[in-house]
Amino acid sequence: MLKYKRILLKLSGESLMGDKQYGIDEDRLADYARQIKEIADRKIQIAVVIGGGNIFRGLSGAAKGFDRVKGDQMGMLATVVNSLALSSALEKEGIKGRVFTSIRMEPVGRLYANQDAMEAMERGEIAIVSGGTGNPFFTTDTASVLRAVELNAEVMLKGTRVDGIYSADPEKDPEATKFDEITYDEIYHRGLKIMDLTATTLAKDNHLPIIVFDMDTVGNLKKVLSGENIGTFVRN
Repeated sequence: MLKYKRILLKLSGESLMGDKQYGIDEDRLADYARQIKEIADRKIQIAVVIGGGNIFRGLSGAAKGFDRVKGDQMGMLATVVNSLALSSALEKEGIKGRVFTSIRMEPVGRLYANQDAMEAMERGEIAIVSGGTGNPFFTTDTASVLRAVELNAEVMLKGTRVDGIYSADPEKDPEATKFDEITYDEIYHRGLKIMDLTATTLAKDNHLPIIVFDMDTVGNLKKVLSGENIGTFVRN
């Protein structure tokens, strides 16, 4: 038995690079698509938000001299590229991935409306919501929490390259310890950089639980939904 019936899955754009330095690793993308199909076959309703850091990050662009608003808009377009790639990979697996965009760009994708996305999910389609919030100065983590709340998701699953939340960067601090469970208040007081403060506050205020886990290990998505104790569970 799977634990949730409707989820929002946040995927890292950087993770899509796999072992590459830039762009999309086709094998990693196919792994993601197969994992998503595996749980969709169990009648789980799924929305997906993907970052765009494998192509362009607005904040890093601004640091290099780009206008911040234009840089963030470039980052939004990067998420659309990744969303189209995931939709294509899902279709190869025999499941429909419908791309929604937060800014109008038909026929690339359908303009996002929460009711349309929920109806797609109820039909068994994967609702892939791209373009962030449609506004500069907001991250895709904030967009993910916002869409999760709008779509009445029971949980947001934040798929990353690490296996949960640690007291410090485990790649830099060998004494860093992993949390099996942590509250939003603890994240704030410890100064842990799991998501930006806007996303964290929005999740806390709307009582949205988040599970941070390693999406790059094949099979982990199903394990999380089966209630296995992997990753870190974040709650109020």
